Amino acid sequence: MLVTQRRTLLALLAATTAVAGLMAGAPFAEGQPPNHHPANHQSAGTQSSNPQRVAAWAPSMTIGGPNFNNQTIRMVAHSSIDGGALRIHLSNLRSTIPLTVGAVIIAEQADRATAVAGSQHTVTFAGTTSVTIAAGAELASDPVSMSVKADQNVLVSIYLPHATSSATWHSDAFDTTYLSDPGDHTADTADGNYIASTTSWYYLSGLDVISPDANGTVVAFGDSITDGYNTPAGAYHRWPDDLARRLAGTQPMGVVDAGLGGNRVLTDVPNIWQGIAATKRFAHDALGQPGVKDVILLEGVNDIGNNTGPNGGPLTAQDLINGYQNLIQQAHAAGVRLIGGTILPDKGAGYYSDSAEATRQTVNNWIRTSGAFDGVVDFEKAVADPADPAALNPAFDSGDHLHPNEAGMQALANAVDLSLLK
Repeated sequence: MLVTQRRTLLALLAATTAVAGLMAGAPFAEGQPPNHHPANHQSAGTQSSNPQRVAAWAPSMTIGGPNFNNQTIRMVAHSSIDGGALRIHLSNLRSTIPLTVGAVIIAEQADRATAVAGSQHTVTFAGTTSVTIAAGAELASDPVSMSVKADQNVLVSIYLPHATSSATWHSDAFDTTYLSDPGDHTADTADGNYIASTTSWYYLSGLDVISPDANGTVVAFGDSITDGYNTPAGAYHRWPDDLARRLAGTQPMGVVDAGLGGNRVLTDVPNIWQGIAATKRFAHDALGQPGVKDVILLEGVNDIGNNTGPNGGPLTAQDLINGYQNLIQQAHAAGVRLIGGTILPDKGAGYYSDSAEATRQTVNNWIRTSGAFDGVVDFEKAVADPADPAALNPAFDSGDHLHPNEAGMQALANAVDLSLLK
């Protein structure tokens, strides 16, 4: 994947949101994030005790976000399924100091940062409206007496009363987040006190619901193609969004987009906001989701394009296959099915070379024929140029010869055989 850059923080107040320095040497345990255990990830217990609670929205989070102080952040969460008894998840997982949250309010979105009048609900955590989350920890809220529809937006407003450091965030949201002038503006209906905007999410890592119709949660796990790179902000035309709409009409499932721009299967990315290796984050970002039953994997082009094998050596096809087998083992140990997706063509992109193409073809052949996965989605076939299968179909090319456009995203979603999903 071409290295995705952080979107420019538009009109951001320098005094309150200066980007923190990179956190050098931050350790992560292999297979799971720091301090990750059921006490810090409360949804794990809920999943086993109530299988109808499913994840409706949950971006993957990384380190390296900006600082905040005495400011309210209003973010948009786009639900993938109908449900009620909403819970939100706050994450301080990648940060190095405790996070104090002064207030949280959730409301229906009317337009941009404006809430639907009368729709605001106060969010509590073990009965309190203010909470401090330890560094490396996460917290799920108490259920909120509110319902949401599939394809509906809610606004989650979080007041941060004290200075933060290097936010846990999702850099490339392809959605709009609103930043207030100083103070607690969580209860504001109008948007007048929200004076700046960005295209990232901060600290908000999930929305789950109880849905009487849900068949569980499916996680789309991948890199910037899954994250929605080159799709319009606020359009919700990533392929996981399109898949959620397909499922809503036949077999409703919560859909989580666990894509991270630039992410790799085997190795951490030097740009820390693009995430630790898939083999490390998979247990948390995919298997930790409430109600998860299936994961669809579309990742590997960044390993191939950067020629980054394990231990600093060049990549071989077998290296990448070994990484997939690691993910398969993790999924099966958790009782989750892993569906393999073939890697998209990228001729004409900066990553492309004859040797990289040979590796991609070898890996895709293994995905299709090995029988190692619980099912296969032939994403490559869905978007390849019939006249030149090593390249994206021009009708599906966003312009960089690597990332699909909106029509291409729909083609990826349409390639998923819904009968593969439990």
